[in-house]
Amino acid sequence: MKMIPSSPHDTNSSAERRFFDRLRAAFEQSKHSDRNAELTAFHSLNLTRHAYKRFGEIDFVILGPQGILVLEVKGGGIGCHDGVWYSTDRSGASHRLKESPFRQAESAMHGLRNRVEAALSRSICAQFVWGYGVVFPDCVWSASGAEWDRAMVADLCGVKNTERWLSGLFRYWHERDGRQREPATAQAVTQVARFLRPELDVGVPLHVTLDELEERVAALTEDQMDLLDIVDANPRVICTGGAGTGKTFLGLELARRWAGAGKQVLLACQSPWLKHWLEKRFAIAGVSVSVAKAAATTARRSGIEQFDALIVDEGQDLLNMDALDRLDRMLKGGLEQGRWCFFHDVNNQAGYFGPPDADALAMLESYSAARMPLKRNCRNTRQILSEVQSALGADMGVRGTGDGPEVLHREVETREDIAKLLATEIERLTGPAGLTPAEITILSPQPLRHSVFDFLPGKLAAKIVELDEFALRDFPPAQISFAEIANFKGLENEAVILVDLHREADVHRSVTDRYVGMSRARSLLITIDGNGASI
Repeated sequence: MKMIPSSPHDTNSSAERRFFDRLRAAFEQSKHSDRNAELTAFHSLNLTRHAYKRFGEIDFVILGPQGILVLEVKGGGIGCHDGVWYSTDRSGASHRLKESPFRQAESAMHGLRNRVEAALSRSICAQFVWGYGVVFPDCVWSASGAEWDRAMVADLCGVKNTERWLSGLFRYWHERDGRQREPATAQAVTQVARFLRPELDVGVPLHVTLDELEERVAALTEDQMDLLDIVDANPRVICTGGAGTGKTFLGLELARRWAGAGKQVLLACQSPWLKHWLEKRFAIAGVSVSVAKAAATTARRSGIEQFDALIVDEGQDLLNMDALDRLDRMLKGGLEQGRWCFFHDVNNQAGYFGPPDADALAMLESYSAARMPLKRNCRNTRQILSEVQSALGADMGVRGTGDGPEVLHREVETREDIAKLLATEIERLTGPAGLTPAEITILSPQPLRHSVFDFLPGKLAAKIVELDEFALRDFPPAQISFAEIANFKGLENEAVILVDLHREADVHRSVTDRYVGMSRARSLLITIDGNGASI
């Protein structure tokens, strides 16, 4: 059976984890001939970082042409005395349940059904039979009662043959439905799955601070969900996408899932800035973040010799034989036989660490690696996306996040003029009802002391903080931030002002600076170019 997610979310219930494995193995032998092989199981959300759990009371949702089932799993012993339900844990301690497991499953089914029917057309919803069941994997259930029929219960014996029980549960609810129905169409199943998948798999976007989690969350896009399916089916995957297509976010989601399945995961990158930011802001048990050259040291500090799985972010910076050799030694099975996902950008981001080695990429591809392009931009507004694509010819995906302010271009002759214009734009952006200083980052191809910073009024300069790799642990700061473009790879902010963008002798580096710098802005982008010889 297909599982979403591919490994169980963190849960304190060992019963859920064991039943997850039972469902995953179900119908494997009949997958080419039995309609039950088309079933998909959705495991309830139990993320440590998300704003809400839309169907948090549902342990499992089973979806297929036969219908939709809601399953409640209760581990340990189960009892009911004087109308009050109890569960008993391994130590023998009893815990009072808020309601009957059967009533809990039934109310969850009705809640889910109401949401699906409100979201999808009547012709789609009418194709499905709805039902629910309860799983008691640790006890033998022989009791009878008015709340349940025997077919609705999977006990210790029923769980051992999950296929038979689920097939019987579908038959039971079809008989209760009383109508002759054809199986739901593939289109109907797909529409319900697409409704459930984003809402049942919510993750944290990169720009959300820990204090904002209740206000801003992002669902995985369809492209990203497709990639998770591909990663589940292939031990080695090369994922390509332009800036803003969610590669880092998706890498974090994969790392969390693999670690949740008990793997020791290495998340490797080239930039110390990105490493420090990820390490601080997205600490995940079982996941070690490291720059590639320090992978061996990171493994020793984790008390292991090799990692079970590898995720590479900003991989275009690591497409050389030396870096890949380091990673190969740190991965069980090596790059040829191990489990890994390599995220990279084929555009202009590799100019800071030398051009990528075509032989290195060919070597990765030769290891039976599946290919997956990310096509949807989920960072930049339509205006920023269009500007980067038209000015640089870079493919940053399609659609974007919606409409935003127009991109502003300014051209001046001297650095003094750049500084004056920069001061004017900052004053405008931070005016009444404007942005907070934390939402503004100034990017330059030059270090702070070689940029226009020295030409700014002292009062404004005092409000700007220079970023370094350690300051990224608390990004964004309360002040307006400044960084070199090369160091800001993989990061982003609401508004970005690019300065010092005069022509350089190194044309490729100039294009790289513009691509990386412009794509860091989520909502508002301002470029201040110098076209005079005096700059």
